[in-house]
Amino acid sequence: MLRRRHLLQAAGLMSLPAWAAEGAPAYDWRSLTFGAGGFIDGFVFHPRERGLLYCRTDIGGAYRFDAAARRWQPLLDHLGRADSDLMGVLSLAVDPTDANRVYAACGLYTHGGARAAALLASTDRGASWQQHELGLKLLGNGPGRGSGERLQVDPDRPERLLLGSSQDGLLQSTDRGRSFSRLAGFPARHVSLVLFDPRSGQGGTGCRTVYAGSHDQPGLFVSTDGGVSFARIAELPAQAPQRAAFGPDGSLYVSLAAGAPGSVVNPSYAKTGSVWRRSPDGRWRDITPLKPTAAQPFGYSGLDADASRPGRLVVSTIERWKPGDEIFVSDDFGASWTPLSPRSRFDDSRHPWLQAYQKKQHHALGHWLADLKLDPHDGAHAVYGTGYGLWMTHNLGAERVDWDFTVENIEETATLGLESPSGGASLLAAMGDVSGAAWDDLSQGPRSGIFLPAGETCRSIASAELNPGILARTSDMAPNGGYLSTDGGASWQPFGPSPSRATQTPQGWRASTGQVAVSARGGFLLWVPERQAALFSRDRGRTWSQSEGWPAERDVVLSPVADRAVEGVFYVHDRAAGRILVSVDGGATFTPALTGLPKLEAWQHAQLVCAPGKARDLWLCLPDGLLHVAGADARAQTLRGVVEPWRVAIGKAAEGAAYHAVYVWGRVLVGGDPVEGLFRSTDAGASWQRINDDRHRYGRLNAMAADPLEFGVVYLAPEGRGVVIGKPRA
Repeated sequence: MLRRRHLLQAAGLMSLPAWAAEGAPAYDWRSLTFGAGGFIDGFVFHPRERGLLYCRTDIGGAYRFDAAARRWQPLLDHLGRADSDLMGVLSLAVDPTDANRVYAACGLYTHGGARAAALLASTDRGASWQQHELGLKLLGNGPGRGSGERLQVDPDRPERLLLGSSQDGLLQSTDRGRSFSRLAGFPARHVSLVLFDPRSGQGGTGCRTVYAGSHDQPGLFVSTDGGVSFARIAELPAQAPQRAAFGPDGSLYVSLAAGAPGSVVNPSYAKTGSVWRRSPDGRWRDITPLKPTAAQPFGYSGLDADASRPGRLVVSTIERWKPGDEIFVSDDFGASWTPLSPRSRFDDSRHPWLQAYQKKQHHALGHWLADLKLDPHDGAHAVYGTGYGLWMTHNLGAERVDWDFTVENIEETATLGLESPSGGASLLAAMGDVSGAAWDDLSQGPRSGIFLPAGETCRSIASAELNPGILARTSDMAPNGGYLSTDGGASWQPFGPSPSRATQTPQGWRASTGQVAVSARGGFLLWVPERQAALFSRDRGRTWSQSEGWPAERDVVLSPVADRAVEGVFYVHDRAAGRILVSVDGGATFTPALTGLPKLEAWQHAQLVCAPGKARDLWLCLPDGLLHVAGADARAQTLRGVVEPWRVAIGKAAEGAAYHAVYVWGRVLVGGDPVEGLFRSTDAGASWQRINDDRHRYGRLNAMAADPLEFGVVYLAPEGRGVVIGKPRA
């Protein structure tokens, strides 16, 4: 801290006090309607209470279904930045004896920098949670995340939980998840599913028969002594169990998948799979509906049995890319099967983005069908998840099965960039996998503003401040890295050829196409492909040339910033050299504009934005301070009360205020103590008011924008939660 302050002083920077004022304004927070857009990889019905249904996602938390309103309620929006990795939900479990109890095993990644996993426990259906640290890591967003469920409550002894981990074997808790210990008798490290046999309960001493699947030692294991020891079931192939379910007659059904040798699966390029039944007399039989082949590889995943109709079961393929995944239905214990897609109809009328997406994908049922569930109280009610949302039906047994995209208030899109332009659409959002959209009416989902082509990953979106009909966005799948619109997003033209290198990952996916900025009047574009030098265009993207003087750093994606008052002026924060560079010739050359800033490592976060109205009105988030440069000749000022800013946005000024409203996501001093939250200043950062509360923290924000035309309105892009809007309460 002392060194950083010394550097700021050496740069001739002034320091201004800042604090959070009392009487914070009341805000309403809600998700903007887009309509899912992410991978929904698990569902849990409560076995005894009708209508109680939960779902989990790989990066966007968990939801509970409100059957009366036909809407989903997000359950993990209370998580703060330090706990953002807990938005990756690897498994859910309900207590069969208490409908109010629900558990979530949470953790996003297993690499060294990831947060350790935690077990979240609720006694009020997810309205509030207790958090119990696990001391290990879970892979909620990685290969194998769609199998399960790995977390189960013993129906005979509900204080006992079993949790299958991603790399630390099978764990047991005897105190409702407060603590766990490893069951040494289970031989594998990566557990794919856990299942209690409810018929083996011992009158309150716990279920003695437990099944567990494994990825790293592919197969299904069984314990008949309550988990003390396990034996692999020899009749089953060396494939990873994905889902398992008991039929009402005692039959056990298992779906399996296997990837390339040595790999885990689902989704991870499944090569084969199968479906098996163990009849009540203990005999196993292969009941696979359709055998994978070398020419058509795929696995099996989603599986369930009708709780009231012996012999009725459903199963889904996974990663059958051609001709697409299928759901099979059997009414005779798997002896024969019929495919469901020929007699299915899908209602996507409420979601125009999905209509465009479906035309591009050509998969009737969708892809990544990891989980498929039948309502235990109504076998005609079924739900399944895809890589972009979920489908639900209430007439599974009918001649024509009607599926509805029942995703109201599920917003799991990975939003990567936000822009609230000075005219035209209220909001523009660049999104992973589903391209993105423009909202003209914030009270409903986008209709005519869908970014086309659909089904791409757009990394950034930008508009011209003084000519907002000119837009540019980058896209990993675009032929030349991005698109330009001159009519506010009604139509898009691809960038022309450029010196950029379209690199690819080992799996064939294109690497990130980086960030783009549009000059104030739209005559110049500045584009920074990932790990490459900046490119500029003077003809709206038809031709490109490499910028001179651009920072040499390639370990992070540097974000270009357009001056919002002067045409052809761009800025960039040269993190490694501790300076801000400026270009006054449309991005052709960059020279230092401000030096002596702290030099940052690649892992340290920073953000530079420009305010409208006058030249060189810059705000810079540094790891331990917020810096303001209020004009070309002004000295930079640091606001010490903003202890740790992570995002900053500039919006319309309050009535009678002399400066724009400034919004900060970060840690600000409140009563002398740093408090995490979303803060707003109406006096250029002299004082701050917190505008969110502890129920609306949203983990980690990928982007933030403020409305330039409506005071108080701020837009958030939480990782895996679509777009959230905050408005002052009327």
